[in-house]
This record gives sequence, structure tokens and C-alpha cells, in this order.
Amino acid sequence: MSEASSRQDLEDLRTRDAEWAAAAAAGEDVDRIVSFWSEDAIVIPPAVPAIMGKDAVREYVAGSLAIPGFSITWETTQFEVAEEGDLAYGVGRNRVTFPGEDGELRTVEGRGVTVWRKENGEWRCVVDIWNDAPPSE
Repeated sequence: MSEASSRQDLEDLRTRDAEWAAAAAAGEDVDRIVSFWSEDAIVIPPAVPAIMGKDAVREYVAGSLAIPGFSITWETTQFEVAEEGDLAYGVGRNRVTFPGEDGELRTVEGRGVTVWRKENGEWRCVVDIWNDAPPSE
């Protein structure tokens, strides 16, 4: 892959991820949010079993958005593209707000990794995993 192609892939990934993050932060359009994942996506949230496939991901996203007070934001701070230009990964931080067991809203800071695959010229997330960041970070 040429250096120009690599730069373009990085730019495309940053743009795509920023669009996805904006859609998720708005929390209004489940189909738009889910459109960034591949059909065979695997989502691995903290403390729950892996979610396999786009239909299951759609159900998970819709359920999350239905929780009163739920919100999610993230920023991917690093992307790397494979030499062949068809796979990439991103690393970043996120913030999730949801009601705790006492009903009070709590916000958890986390870290995340996404794996992306280029499908028909467009980047789609194939693996999405995150966990809580230790308080010292």
C-alpha cells in the first residue's frame, strides 16, 4: 500500500469513527449507530457475554438507548492500518453514563479497542471491546 493510500485510510477511519461517535452521542437513531458495524460484528461490553452479529448488536444498542439517563461518548486517539489496507484497529477512551443500582446516574470512564475491516470501500467495525479504566488513569 502506498503512503498516500495509508494516509487516506487513516483519514477515512478518523472521519468514520467521529461520525459514529456523534451518532452514538446523539442517541436518536439506532439504525444509524448500528450501520457502522459489520454484519458479523462482535461486541464485547464489560461484564456481559459477547454480542454476536448485527441483529444482536441492534437489540443491544436499542436496549441501551432505552435506559433512562444512558449516554455514551468516545474518542479514538490512535489508528493503525494493516499494510494491505483492508484491516485496521483503533484505541481510545470512552465515557458511559447509566443508572446505578441505587437509581442514581453514574459515569464510568473506560478504554476501548475497535477492529475495522474495509468492506466495499467502506470501513466497518468488526470487533468492539471496552472496559473500565482504573481510577489512576
